[in-house]
Amino acid sequence: MAYDAEDTRRRIFEAAAAEFAEHGLAGARVERIATAARANKQAIYLYFGGKEQLFAAVLRAKMAEVQVSVSVDPDAVAESVGQLFDWYQEHPELIRLLLWEALEAGGGLGEGEEERRGAFREKVRHLVDGGVGEGLPEERRVRAGQDLLFTLMGLIAWNFAVPGMCRMMLDEETERAALARRRETVIRTARALAAGAA
Repeated sequence: MAYDAEDTRRRIFEAAAAEFAEHGLAGARVERIATAARANKQAIYLYFGGKEQLFAAVLRAKMAEVQVSVSVDPDAVAESVGQLFDWYQEHPELIRLLLWEALEAGGGLGEGEEERRGAFREKVRHLVDGGVGEGLPEERRVRAGQDLLFTLMGLIAWNFAVPGMCRMMLDEETERAALARRRETVIRTARALAAGAA
């Protein structure tokens, strides 16, 4: 059977995503990634350059995945938020990766930051073009769109950043029950925020 470089890259990537989500950049081990991917360590360095570059590639790909999967529709913000909530429930690893990045990067300029800023600017522009901050000067409209987007993302992300706290605070027996309840609350809140921002 011939060596399949693309399949090896895919296996490394999947194993790395799980390893980084579980252990962060500092705690992740290239040996564990290689073992889980059924690849050798040299393939990781060959295809990705090293642990830091692999972490950046995983985070970049996960961010692109959510951006392609769900967009915030200015005419249906609450429905978009519900879709984002569902996406994060199916892919909790992105929140964990972002938390690890925040803990370990120390606020410095990370690899791919400009690319991510550009993607957020596009989303904000979409909200502003859809009517957010209508009647305000352009700069204030953009700021209103930025604040709305960041607030909505925070409303969603916190549920997956601290699921145990969510379950305990809401006094639910399971995380699933707590998240179902939170989804409805987040959608209702997003609807109110969007109406206020418009």
